Amino acid sequence: MPVIDVENLTDLDRAKMEVAQLKIEVKLEREKVSKCCEEVMEYIQAGTDEDPLVKGIPEEKNPFKEKGGCVIC
Repeated sequence: MPVIDVENLTDLDRAKMEVAQLKIEVKLEREKVSKCCEEVMEYIQAGTDEDPLVKGIPEEKNPFKEKGGCVIC
């Protein structure tokens, strides 16, 4: 998709672009936020068993575990 420099367009061209965008947006199917939130919550809860942020990373698979300490005398 080519990049359009909106600064150099006439007012008529800008209005045509806006109308075209609004026609696209009118056709979008909309959902209630409450329904979408429920679906997102179900998706998150379904993946908590494999989520390392919730469950943690086992020490043997953790590439960032400390390999040794540093002693400053």
